[in-house]
Amino acid sequence: MVLLVWRDACGAERVKTQPDGRKARGERRRAELIEAALRVIERDGVTGVTHRTVAAEAGVPTTSTTYHFASLDDLLLATLISCARDMATEVYWMIDRARSRGSRGAEEVAALLAEALGPRRGRTMAEYELYLLAARRPELRPAARRWLDVLTSMVRHDDEVAFRVFLAGIDGLLVQGLIDDEPPSAEELRPVVDYLLKPH
Repeated sequence: MVLLVWRDACGAERVKTQPDGRKARGERRRAELIEAALRVIERDGVTGVTHRTVAAEAGVPTTSTTYHFASLDDLLLATLISCARDMATEVYWMIDRARSRGSRGAEEVAALLAEALGPRRGRTMAEYELYLLAARRPELRPAARRWLDVLTSMVRHDDEVAFRVFLAGIDGLLVQGLIDDEPPSAEELRPVVDYLLKPH
């Protein structure tokens, strides 16, 4: 926000706030560059990410990427954080829908996984590449863990071990689904998810 200060006809000081257009444009450009980075990773893998390739994908000069992200690590970190935020938001609304229907969530989780492994397969692969990069780059690990931290804070659970088993099972289903020749359907995933959600 920008503060505009002036004196009225009586000499009284007036203050008015005005949206900062430059800041909004900067945030939009950062979001466009992050989205472009994800498209590059979908197409070429993490190793394909450079300031030049991301700028070309976004249709902007290379100076734009270096202005908003001084290093590739800055860009990868912002991309990981964006992925984590998007995933957490998606899961939040899925949980909300399940609760409103009085469902335990198996149907909703299975549908979400089928979407991630079918129409959104490329994006899911890109996100997993980023998460695996964090295994080699300690500075990226907090961002990679963020969506799990958010998910843990959103979901009420009494059994910590069962919840960790559920999360590990979901990760396993995603990884297995990514290497399958044909992505599994929600109907195929539903019994496995239902089993993971059962109290043991």
